[in-house]
Amino acid sequence: MVARVDRREDQVVTSEDPTPQRDQQAVQRFIERFASVLVEAGVPRMPARVFVALLATDSGRLTAAELADVLQVSPAAISGAVRYLSQVNLVSRQREPGSRRDHYHVYDDAWYEAVVRRERMMDRWNAVMREGVDTLGRDTPAGTRLAESVAFFEFVQEELPDMLERWRKRKAELRDDPSAGDSPTRG
Repeated sequence: MVARVDRREDQVVTSEDPTPQRDQQAVQRFIERFASVLVEAGVPRMPARVFVALLATDSGRLTAAELADVLQVSPAAISGAVRYLSQVNLVSRQREPGSRRDHYHVYDDAWYEAVVRRERMMDRWNAVMREGVDTLGRDTPAGTRLAESVAFFEFVQEELPDMLERWRKRKAELRDDPSAGDSPTRG
């Protein structure tokens, strides 16, 4: 589904369904607001914007030209962003049969996969920090600090498999009953 702006109505219109779907200005504000949060977490700005733009489409996929149109940027900016997002496994590039255009697709389980990748990274961090504890000495302030870091990551890694399993069950429940994911509004 391709999002474009119908300037007369200031609504998002999709190429598959020409009826207005969403307020484009509200969508743009959401994209920029969420991208800013991701930037604060360390994601580069343009990849953050592209990732959120893909999340904000019903299909979860757009071409580079469509992304450039939605974000009002050059195709070159999109190219670098999708390269980054592909390298960190948040999007994939797919080509439709008979088409010459690549479509960029956000994974449905992008957050889950990001957590799983982070867990693998924690394994590497822990191995190096253990070496640091031995090198610096367990009884030194630096060694103690590193040992506590190792203990923290070991704790997280012990808890994570159960948490991910609970998420898989919760996700199945949400698919069976989409309203099950609604949380009460905070007052």
